[in-house]
Amino acid sequence: MAEIKTQTTQSQQMPAFVRDLLGTAVIALALAVPFIGLKSDSQGVALELLTRWPLMFAIVGSVLAGRVLFLLFKSHRARPRTPQPQKRAGAKETVSTWGGRHTLIIGIAGFAFAALLPFLPFANRYVVDIGTTFLIYVMLGWGLNIVVGLAGLLDLGYVAFYAVGAYSYALISTELGWSFWFCLPLAGLFAAMFGVALGFPVLRLRGDYLAIVTLGFGEIIRVVLTNWVAFTHGPDGISGIPRPTFFGYAFSRGAGKTFSDLFGIDYSSQHRVVFLYFLILALAGLTNWFTLRMRKLPTGRAWEALREDEIACRSLGINPTNVKLSAFALGAMFAGFAGAFFSTRQGFVSPESFTFMESAIILAIVVLGGMGSQMGVVLAAFALVILPEWFREFEQYRMFLFGAAMVVIMVLKPSGVMGSREPTIRLHKRQVSDAQPEIAQ
Repeated sequence: MAEIKTQTTQSQQMPAFVRDLLGTAVIALALAVPFIGLKSDSQGVALELLTRWPLMFAIVGSVLAGRVLFLLFKSHRARPRTPQPQKRAGAKETVSTWGGRHTLIIGIAGFAFAALLPFLPFANRYVVDIGTTFLIYVMLGWGLNIVVGLAGLLDLGYVAFYAVGAYSYALISTELGWSFWFCLPLAGLFAAMFGVALGFPVLRLRGDYLAIVTLGFGEIIRVVLTNWVAFTHGPDGISGIPRPTFFGYAFSRGAGKTFSDLFGIDYSSQHRVVFLYFLILALAGLTNWFTLRMRKLPTGRAWEALREDEIACRSLGINPTNVKLSAFALGAMFAGFAGAFFSTRQGFVSPESFTFMESAIILAIVVLGGMGSQMGVVLAAFALVILPEWFREFEQYRMFLFGAAMVVIMVLKPSGVMGSREPTIRLHKRQVSDAQPEIAQ
């Protein structure tokens, strides 16, 4: 009887190939539905082909055909082959992967392109403004990557530290008249203090529970900013926030010492835009350099160890309390720096700029790019910030395409576009050979 039941159960199970095709058909159908009824108003002629049902079947059929070819190619590649002897890599040899030498080369090339962007022929004010917004999200993604990607602490209220930095500079500069360069470290310090204040109550929470608490913390900050009218001006926000200067030389026309007079050039409003762009580029570069250096220090290695197994960390003598608090504090500090820059760039801040949607976008940048990957954050920020600007005509389908992209990436690359669990520090061949006799003894 047991054998009959087993055979019946196995016969009723759907083959993996069929399940894969059915899932692909559902995704293709979801992608095709929004285009049914999409019309073009160019020269008053409607594209009637886009309103017909055969188009949907054509899209679904094309996706299914491509998926079948992919599965056939995958099955062909999966056939067993005769194992070939592999050459063991030497101590100084580096594997040519995205996590190795290629990432460094691409990173240097990307930074050089970013530094030359304002001087390129096509770089008008709109392009520089979009580049500035892109770098803000890159900096926020790198800061959150410390908490989520390296330490493994799911934080859904990261925008709260962003708001603390923005309001810290706005209040200090407008009430006390202090300059941006003096308020910038203070904004990071205040945000780090809030990060420690958040870390203490949630030291024993993990996973979903930690996410719920951090989500509530972010909403508390937003509610306080909205309702504490006497201190934060409530929903009206804070306006007239001073702009940064270049060593005391302002970028406005009516100031005593101006940037134009310093270099003997004609006044242009583009000067301030370019200066702000290079300022956020320097702050983002500092965030990246600091994170990479910290990963090689004992604190950074403790973050990664805590992410993998907290119980093993305790057995090795690592204090999880200090490790978590350091991750929260440093991640919040960079969010405070970004918030201060956002405040001085806009000249106005209000609670509407720090909603949960901002935290969701920053977290999506870290997760889609690959938790722990610096280059992955840049690629995900490009996809979520730059691409929507290029395809503004599909604005009504923006959230749909965003959700579809997340589903596709999570299905094909569950760990992110460039997610990896490679160790930060490896032992060289000589160190391993020297350690083996000691272990044998």
